[in-house]
Amino acid sequence: MPIPEFILTLREKIGQDLLWLPGVTGLVLDEAGRILLVRRADNLQWALVTGCLEPGEQPGAGIVREILEETGVVAQIERVIAVESTPRMRHANGDQAVYMDVAFLCRAVSGEARVNDDESVDVGWFAPEDLPALPARQEGCVRRHLEGAQETWYAQP
Repeated sequence: MPIPEFILTLREKIGQDLLWLPGVTGLVLDEAGRILLVRRADNLQWALVTGCLEPGEQPGAGIVREILEETGVVAQIERVIAVESTPRMRHANGDQAVYMDVAFLCRAVSGEARVNDDESVDVGWFAPEDLPALPARQEGCVRRHLEGAQETWYAQP
């Protein structure tokens, strides 16, 4: 998976120290209510589509771009479903990061789901009752959607 150029430039200055980065997540549904998942190349776990925003990129544009780049699916945003920071993580290369993530509920409007870049080894649509294990934060987004929550979730102060 290529690391964005702006992150490489920052890493030249700070090494593998903690970076605070903007992230996006997409809970993408098809017309049958199935959920689009990718099987990540870095850890082989199933996940919602996620990504890091480029400098100056709007979150909505970023998630639509990430969905297309990773899966070949063109999506339309319906609404924001969650705003939260991720736990501190250490990537496989040792880089540390925390992401301020905006999660969107999206609808697929065209395209065929497929592995479309090197970030995934598999892509598929899953009925809610057939979902594989997901990262806890993403599982929370899916659960709240399936429960019919309409308000944007955020951690209470």
